[in-house]
Amino acid sequence: AIGGAGTDVAMETADVVLMSADIGKLPYAVGLSRATVKNIRQNIAFALLVVAVLLVGVLVKTVNMSLGMLVHEGSVLLVILNAMRLLGYGKTGRWKPTFAERRATPHAMRA
Repeated sequence: AIGGAGTDVAMETADVVLMSADIGKLPYAVGLSRATVKNIRQNIAFALLVVAVLLVGVLVKTVNMSLGMLVHEGSVLLVILNAMRLLGYGKTGRWKPTFAERRATPHAMRA
């Protein structure tokens, strides 16, 4: 569904709802969704790695409960900080406008 003026049924049944009627923002949305999936995979892999290392440490009796909790909570904070990188998506220059978008923008506004 495109645009916020779509019918409720169309917006409820659609897989994706673009709130703006500007179809030129679709590459940005696709790029953001791909970056999100990549970030989710990174976070899951990191979290599982930390848990596996802690589990091995507990089994060989080198990690006690307080150290395990501290390391786990630290890893949770790192996962959150990694996910927060997505807030800057598009502002860091990773997403560049298409040729058509650059051409449609007046020269004075490109600066």
